[in-house]
Amino acid sequence: MPLRVTFLGTAGAIPTTERNPSGVFVAREGEGLLFDAGEGTQRQMMRFGTGFSVSHLFVTHLHGDHVLGIPGLLQTMDFNDREAPLAIHTPHGTRRQLKSLVNALGNRPTFPVRISEVGDGDIAYRADEYEVRAFETDHDTRSVGYALVEDERKGRFDRERAEELGVPVGPKFSRLHEGESVELEDGTVVDPEQVVGEPRPGRSIVYTGDTRPAAATIEAADEPDLLIHDATFADDRADRATDTAHSTARQAAEIANRTGAKRLALMHVSSRYAGRTEDHLAQAREVFAGDGENVFVPEDGQGLEIPYSDGAE
Repeated sequence: MPLRVTFLGTAGAIPTTERNPSGVFVAREGEGLLFDAGEGTQRQMMRFGTGFSVSHLFVTHLHGDHVLGIPGLLQTMDFNDREAPLAIHTPHGTRRQLKSLVNALGNRPTFPVRISEVGDGDIAYRADEYEVRAFETDHDTRSVGYALVEDERKGRFDRERAEELGVPVGPKFSRLHEGESVELEDGTVVDPEQVVGEPRPGRSIVYTGDTRPAAATIEAADEPDLLIHDATFADDRADRATDTAHSTARQAAEIANRTGAKRLALMHVSSRYAGRTEDHLAQAREVFAGDGENVFVPEDGQGLEIPYSDGAE
């Protein structure tokens, strides 16, 4: 089941010619989820081919570089004759402001737009096989991060063992894999644990938005496959990171270690660094516990497939 991340905007508060303000698109089994929408997000979606089939928009906070793309995106959806509803999730206490932004052009969208507030520990969205949870972040305004966490998958079915036990090929295989015991013609009962392995973990993505290093990020997901963390500054402006409620690349890597993250994406790079991210990478890789190649500064338009940890497809 494909799970793909497209980085639409990776800049800090001020965009550059190479980097758009914040936006991350996640596609899972045909469903589109958007995390933040800085100005120009709708153009980035066209440019990088994600399409506009977004069912949920998750807003981390209401600073302009994370939300000013919302009016344009909604207008583009309207012009494309959208009828499906759009759910927008925003931190507690910001619904009124976000509603004003949605209606900023003086015309309400012709399709339903539902705005809900979320806080630390809330399940913003529950789907059939995964959920998106909000967690507390440490920025200088009301803010949250989001963790997309898939449900555990069933253990592997041992067909060879089932046949050894006399289970006939057919519906009884499925019943066993679903957790149901089956009775054979001779009266023998075969239980699922005899032929089904331990449950296997799903995949997870954690997106912090703007934040100082925060303990809640560590608790958001256990060993996430991808941590997308604020890394606005390198070590040379560590004091500035603290003062403005951001993180350095080194701090992002320290949090990644504590979460057990398999990969780390360094996001929200300040325009002060222009196209120079070598220090970000070097400093993060100095402390990251995993393979240094799994730490990266994504470029706008970069896509990433998230595989299952056991290599399943």
